[in-house]
Amino acid sequence: MNDRHLEELAERGYTILDGAIAPSVVDELNDDLLRLERDLEVEPATNDFEGHHTIRIYNLLVHGELYERIPVDPTVLPVVEGVLDRGCLVSSLSSITIDPGETAQPIHADDQLIPFPKPHPPLVCNTMWALTDFTEANGATRIVPGSHLWDHSPDFGKPYPSVAAEMERGSVLVWHGSLWHGGGANESDGRRVGIAMNYCAGYIRQQENQQLGIPREIARRFPKRLRELVGYSVYNGLIGHIDKHDPTELLDADGGTDDHKMVWDIV
Repeated sequence: MNDRHLEELAERGYTILDGAIAPSVVDELNDDLLRLERDLEVEPATNDFEGHHTIRIYNLLVHGELYERIPVDPTVLPVVEGVLDRGCLVSSLSSITIDPGETAQPIHADDQLIPFPKPHPPLVCNTMWALTDFTEANGATRIVPGSHLWDHSPDFGKPYPSVAAEMERGSVLVWHGSLWHGGGANESDGRRVGIAMNYCAGYIRQQENQQLGIPREIARRFPKRLRELVGYSVYNGLIGHIDKHDPTELLDADGGTDDHKMVWDIV
């Protein structure tokens, strides 16, 4: 199954994991995002990129165990690891609720601020969890198939032909970071609710600074794989170390273990 999704990602730049998320989890996430929106008094931004009628809640990993399940989801993460590798990191975790009346987001590529010539191997692999149906009318993510293979990024604000990545509630859209895309216009009378679970290669700086944004007392309770994903890890035995030690030692009172060999211990 994952082979098919990886082939689609390589060829057209995206794939959809139908029914990847259990309905009960979708319900929990919808309910809790409404709570956070109310408790945090979140308001729309005032720029065209984030949207004037779009509610975004950032840094969700600080808001409880419910969100800690998302980066390590056993259906989605293996596909992302197939695009990047097991050393990938959480780049950002946020919710995106497009309300009625929102206009289309400018078409962009998520890696276009990284100064690498294009096309290039994937540096970013992002996902959108559909907590409601995503339709053409309510603002489903718009994509330009195959654009991840092009030698340039889109001009910000310029219109481009695109198609709506329609999917049912509980499905997950996965795309290559070079794919041209953007949130759609919501011309319906209901909200389009999604969670943007974004990853990057282990040697790329994360979009949201996970180590400063997540208090250490919260990260300390994370399971091992989630700790690694938010950056308490070392990529290829070198990138991310602290004085030749694995940063996970900062979370363990006993100083951690010696399980992680550094590159100089191997060569």
